[in-house]
Amino acid sequence: MIFVTVGSTDFDPLVARMDELTPSLGTEVMMQIGLGKYTPANARYFRFASSLDDYYDQAELIVGHGGLGTIVEALERGKKVICVVNPTTYDRHQEHLLRMFEQQNYLLWCKDLQRLGEAIHQAKSTQFNRYQPPECHIHEIITEYLSK
Repeated sequence: MIFVTVGSTDFDPLVARMDELTPSLGTEVMMQIGLGKYTPANARYFRFASSLDDYYDQAELIVGHGGLGTIVEALERGKKVICVVNPTTYDRHQEHLLRMFEQQNYLLWCKDLQRLGEAIHQAKSTQFNRYQPPECHIHEIITEYLSK
């Protein structure tokens, strides 16, 4: 299964493009479409769920917006991930995130929705690096602060 997620907002261009591609993909596509106005005709969909864990776990490939939560949740599960920047975000932070994750070969950044079909085929045959979350040192900083 390919799982598509747009997070808590909307990203109709991504949903519409995946809906257009669905008949040619040869696999089930499930979409989380958030607040979007476009409703898929070729794929199953829902707007929101209390948890996306089951969808992430069942997916062989996750296609999503460039949100950090989506990226990390998918990568921590060892899933193949394709991300597309949602141009309606208030700044360009998704581009910075995707550049970093792509440079480390954790995911594929699709910069052009018209090339999403190619990206899906590429991701299926790509060997990505296993995501290693950065070490957390906040507890040390808090302890040091409190000991002063």
